[in-house]
Amino acid sequence: MTLSQLEEAEDEFDEEDMKAIETYREKRLQEWKVLKRKQKFGELREISGNQYVNEVTNAEKDVWVVIHLYRSSIPMCLLVNQHLSLLARKFPITKFVKAIVDSCIQHYHDNCLPTIFIYKNGQIEGKFIGIIECGGINLKLDELEWKLAEVGAVQTDLEENPNTSIEDMMVSSIRNTSIYNDSDSSNSDNDNK
Repeated sequence: MTLSQLEEAEDEFDEEDMKAIETYREKRLQEWKVLKRKQKFGELREISGNQYVNEVTNAEKDVWVVIHLYRSSIPMCLLVNQHLSLLARKFPITKFVKAIVDSCIQHYHDNCLPTIFIYKNGQIEGKFIGIIECGGINLKLDELEWKLAEVGAVQTDLEENPNTSIEDMMVSSIRNTSIYNDSDSSNSDNDNK
């Protein structure tokens, strides 16, 4: 209904109907306020070094903050920024910010970039420093989501680590190779006795 149609219809409602409408309106307003409070972020925002303390260290109580220190001349940093921008929209109750590293830390080494710090209540709860810790040059969005979920910064719907299959196969292969080598050497030791 349009506003004018609703006003015309109100004349036909009795007092009980009006109370029901008002109750419903109040309920929806409260639901909307709760939703707005939960979804207060929803974007990857740029901050400067002088905003770091207020935006990150002194962020609101119980708010997860993901900060990416980057340099735009490093392709991996640009990839991480793209992924974090998408994750910020997916997880609007987590605060996602980025800062050019030189505005926060002078003389920070390029080999430490990208750097992601995860804060909650002023404490670092997780950190990924450098290309390897951040997931490698072929980092996929769901891999970064999983990393943030392992720390607790986001509540993912992923059921398993999207990157484990290759790692598990490599670790399993190394273990199996060393087991066979160990058993071969112990058998040869027994044969020599």
